[in-house]
Amino acid sequence: MDTQTAERTQASAHLKFARVGPRKLRRVADAVRGKSVKEALVLLRFSGVFASEPIEKLLRSAVANAENNHGMAGDDLYIRKITVDGGPGGGITKRLDPRAQGRAAFKRKRLSHVTVVVGVEPVRRPRRRSGASIAFSSIAARRGSGTSRKKAAGAAGSVQ
Repeated sequence: MDTQTAERTQASAHLKFARVGPRKLRRVADAVRGKSVKEALVLLRFSGVFASEPIEKLLRSAVANAENNHGMAGDDLYIRKITVDGGPGGGITKRLDPRAQGRAAFKRKRLSHVTVVVGVEPVRRPRRRSGASIAFSSIAARRGSGTSRKKAAGAAGSVQ
């Protein structure tokens, strides 16, 4: 029963073998992750980044899947999940780069796989703690927990 409700509240689209490197696509994906679809489409349209074009097209496809296959309203959708994975990177597209002394090296033309999941509810992110997690509960507890080096050195130096 949980899988049926998850299918009705989410729709996805996949892009396989995109001829853009994953690092370039991840930069754009991080910018739109968790935003509403309207806001993300505006951001992608006017970003001026080459890698935003395939993600915009994929996002429009995911919205169309939600409207046509799942009966969701396209205006109320949020980007629930967007992942960028690396595809095959060298076995398919081989290009040679001339090197010194008659040698040649292969250029790696990287490919990417992108998945977008849109849903009705926005993503709830857990609150992040500032700084590293430590055993003491407050700054006052840390300050009062032990003797400082200066106090210990001063006490040792005053006794003569």
